[in-house]
Amino acid sequence: MKLFKISVFAVLMAVCGNAQKKETVVSSWLTTPDKNTLLHAQPALKFKNTKNTLQTIAVDDNRIYQEIDGFGYCLTGGSAQLITKMDQKAKDALLHELFGDDANSIGISYLRISIGASDLDDRVFSYDDLPTGETDPALTKFSLDNDYRTGLIPLLKQILAINPTIKILASPWSAPIWMKTNSKAKGGSLKPEFYGVYANYFVKYIEGMKKAGIPIDAITIQNEPLHPGNTPSMYMEAKDQGEFIKTHLGPAFRKAGIKTKIILYDHNCDKPEYPISILDDPQAKSFVDGSGFHLYSGDITALTAVHEAHPDKNLYFTEQWNGGPEKFSEDLKSNIGNLIIGATRNWARVVLQWNLAADPQYNPHTDDGGCTSCLGAITIDNSTVTRNIAYYTMAHASSYVPQGSHRIHSNIVGNLQNVAFLTPNGHKVLIVLNSGNTEEQFNISYKGKSVQAKLDSGAVATYFW
Repeated sequence: MKLFKISVFAVLMAVCGNAQKKETVVSSWLTTPDKNTLLHAQPALKFKNTKNTLQTIAVDDNRIYQEIDGFGYCLTGGSAQLITKMDQKAKDALLHELFGDDANSIGISYLRISIGASDLDDRVFSYDDLPTGETDPALTKFSLDNDYRTGLIPLLKQILAINPTIKILASPWSAPIWMKTNSKAKGGSLKPEFYGVYANYFVKYIEGMKKAGIPIDAITIQNEPLHPGNTPSMYMEAKDQGEFIKTHLGPAFRKAGIKTKIILYDHNCDKPEYPISILDDPQAKSFVDGSGFHLYSGDITALTAVHEAHPDKNLYFTEQWNGGPEKFSEDLKSNIGNLIIGATRNWARVVLQWNLAADPQYNPHTDDGGCTSCLGAITIDNSTVTRNIAYYTMAHASSYVPQGSHRIHSNIVGNLQNVAFLTPNGHKVLIVLNSGNTEEQFNISYKGKSVQAKLDSGAVATYFW
């Protein structure tokens, strides 16, 4: 079904106009599990002095939690290739739809890219590939040429022209194979004698991207460091990651004057002790901004465990896939409940889904360890775009919660999972999922007044006032 969404600007005009009449209008957008309604604007609601016996979600903007850096996707090299090959008119329209701020845009404000190839590239590469047996400790052969070949760097420049404030996180799937114990793209570990060289590899990458016009806001040390089964991949235990940061990467960034944030871990919620053990070392911690998580195992509350152990450090939700073929109703509940609501209620300041785009056969990907069924937020077939589950789930947040917003307090009642935000302009956003098996009627209360709403089983709505 075609997306229908009125602009936030239009909402603000309606809110301001009605405020003069001493009424606050609540606008809302709905997605239902049967796909009959996809991010569709609903009739306006008005706050009143209503009394009833319905369960109530109370929003309190006096209780403020973490700042939000953004919502978005992983822009793989494969995604970049597919978008780059679209005809110019279709590509321009898609980029404005994803990254613009007008009535036809969903306002994506954060992207994750790979340092070198990910498993959703068409081939394996690093920025310093050499013939077997050779090494390059001075990194004299370092080159970002492959990111031009895939179209990633030119595409990022187009995206930055549309949204200059978008933030970019970069993650490696592997070091160059000549730095690894097994001399292979898949698996193996970083040789200790190359810790300093690899730190300089990060420095050259960040400086090279900056020269190309791409500012890197943050890096993670290693994508899924406890999973050496992707192609490419690299195994890195917590003690080794901590040592690398403390004695090599942190000092190298400091010496080069690099302000790019360093994020730990970047793996599943079943091992919160991994980032905690590194943050327990004051010297390593001094270089670290926070920790990143995926949710292929464990529970999303692991983020809160890390927050409670080190409340001065940030939390990031950096990846979660949807598998094809699409299971829309199931994935809607999971994506909204665990990611948009669950991750942010557990202190994440970023929520990202994997990945932005694939073709109808889930290509491209690497051989022998590339994901063969990763469903993109969009499917690109030449220049035809199909919007999938991750497009709509992410849009329920990205369209209405800009960078600089803060999570604020709201209570969970019954089957109504929810999270609330305060935008920089002072507007409130409440995202609600009915995770139960029957329709739910409820109140949304704010400053002593309320509106009455209802949601079908499995439906999600974003409320804005």
